[in-house]
Amino acid sequence: MLFRHRLIRCALALVFACAAPAMASDVTDVQALLARGDLTGALERVERALGAVPRDPPLRFLRGVVLMDLRRDDPALAAFTELAQEYPDLPDPLNNIALLQARAGRPELALQALQSALRNDPGHRMARANLGQVHLMLAVQAWEQAATAGPLEAPTQRLLEGARALLQAGATAAPSR
Repeated sequence: MLFRHRLIRCALALVFACAAPAMASDVTDVQALLARGDLTGALERVERALGAVPRDPPLRFLRGVVLMDLRRDDPALAAFTELAQEYPDLPDPLNNIALLQARAGRPELALQALQSALRNDPGHRMARANLGQVHLMLAVQAWEQAATAGPLEAPTQRLLEGARALLQAGATAAPSR
């Protein structure tokens, strides 16, 4: 769903937003491993760092990101949900919850998470972009349901095909975190 290079900005925002920031070297090390695509190394590094400071929010957020990239969605969702409960004003964990919900085919839950993220930060660009993607998913879902009752009118059919094409194009891009 949207853009991988924004991960570093999210993690840094979380570092500055939280009261107990991680040691900068731990965060930097994990980010460097992520940038190189060494997900296994990133997970090992973040878990080792969390062994020393288990409640550190930036490290916990990065752990969720690594788990998400590894497609270990259930533990990633648990990590982001826990952060969202502990820090309800932060939009980034909610944005990632939405990404995981959308990836699991639950656009309604993704919509709820994004609306919460945007209530916390109306200018959050990634959440806003992901909201557009989720609205598109919901539109496709609605048109497909309408099509089960009979053929769609030509303009609606074109909208459905265009929306599917946009979703397909978005699926090849990395998610916005």
